[in-house]
Amino acid sequence: MATSSSSSVQAARDAIAKRLREIRLDAGLSGREISGLCGWHPAKTTRLEKSQAAPSDADIRAWCAACGAEDQISDLIAASRNADSMYIEWRQLQRGGLRRLQESRVPLYERTSLFRVYSSQVVPGFLQTPEYAAALLAAIAEFHGTPDDVAEAVEARMARSDVIRSGRHRFVLLLEESVLRYQIGQPDVMAGQLGALLSAMALPAVSLGIVPFSAPARPQWALEGFTMFDDQRVHVELLGAQVTVTAPGEVDLYVRAHARLLDMAVHGDRARRLILAALNALG
Repeated sequence: MATSSSSSVQAARDAIAKRLREIRLDAGLSGREISGLCGWHPAKTTRLEKSQAAPSDADIRAWCAACGAEDQISDLIAASRNADSMYIEWRQLQRGGLRRLQESRVPLYERTSLFRVYSSQVVPGFLQTPEYAAALLAAIAEFHGTPDDVAEAVEARMARSDVIRSGRHRFVLLLEESVLRYQIGQPDVMAGQLGALLSAMALPAVSLGIVPFSAPARPQWALEGFTMFDDQRVHVELLGAQVTVTAPGEVDLYVRAHARLLDMAVHGDRARRLILAALNALG
């Protein structure tokens, strides 16, 4: 599990850089020659070919024109834009407000049959109470400086979370025990959220597991929270951005990681005891 969560993004950018170099070599041009034809410093050519800088649409057009490979322009631009869309900063995702971000996910949620979630910090949105969601989203809005539409965002999140009760989807949710202990909002908010987790365990479409502090044979790697949408797509949440993973080999890493964590988790009465212990600790 040494692979970075953003390795799919880097792999996509590396593939574009490799293709640019191949186009140059096929044209019989040196790095200095194509730099002159494109009108930029040779150092820029080096950065583009080593995937140290992402090419703009204009860069790709100039490169292909210099190499007589205009037929490659549209495919390369499409590949470059796709790579950019895989890593999107939260400030870009949230610039229209948190409510719009919640609503934008509805089509993806509707067409997903199996959700697999791992959370190491907060209760997944599917299971959040309105009070817990309000406290969490308010903190996010304040930290990122996004428009203050928390009340509307909470309403949208609750509406989106109805998929968990629709009967058309299955959910395999894994929480680190630390999620039960990180206090979001006031103690009464956290108590309500822990009580909601106990209730959610009775939902027929939900499998809720807790990875205890004492879990044996824990792998020697830390893992950020992620949500898997069937076997097609993974959203990985970083501090500054969301990474979207779609490459089959990369998705498979998250499938295997989730399965490993599932083996470490406790369910049923053992999970309830951990939730109750966290609830009692609130006093």
